[in-house]
Amino acid sequence: MRLRTPAGAVRWQRAARPLAHRPAPARPSRRAQLLALVAVLDEAVAAQTPADAAVAACGEPGPVSRWTARMCSRQSSTLHRLRTRLQDLELTEPDLQQAQARAARLLAYDLWMLRESLDLAFTLRPDSRTEAARLRLNGLGRHADDLRRLRDGLREEAG
Repeated sequence: MRLRTPAGAVRWQRAARPLAHRPAPARPSRRAQLLALVAVLDEAVAAQTPADAAVAACGEPGPVSRWTARMCSRQSSTLHRLRTRLQDLELTEPDLQQAQARAARLLAYDLWMLRESLDLAFTLRPDSRTEAARLRLNGLGRHADDLRRLRDGLREEAG
């Protein structure tokens, strides 16, 4: 009795065999990795200016406009995309990986500030404590400066 092999099985078995001695793709140079990281950080630092203005607008006295809500939402989307791009960089140098992780944490803080600002500005149960906290909002703060300093240090290293 002869066993029949299904027609697709032969193709699958050939495809499952390891590829014969293909060289691994070349790893980008340290400089190329550094420049890629700096490019994303340049965009992130530039995006912080409108994000800072959006957070500050949530803290303005009086009613908060729908335009402010749209601005916060737009800036949140921009920062989220930049954080994703930053995390998608395939860096192999340990110090650049550390810088990448720090920058991702700083952008996560910016995203948190935007969300919290919206929550304070458009709360469903306004009270005096919430209003006092909202009125203290004046921008992204020190974390934005930290991201800028990180970018500046890496840019200086890139020369």
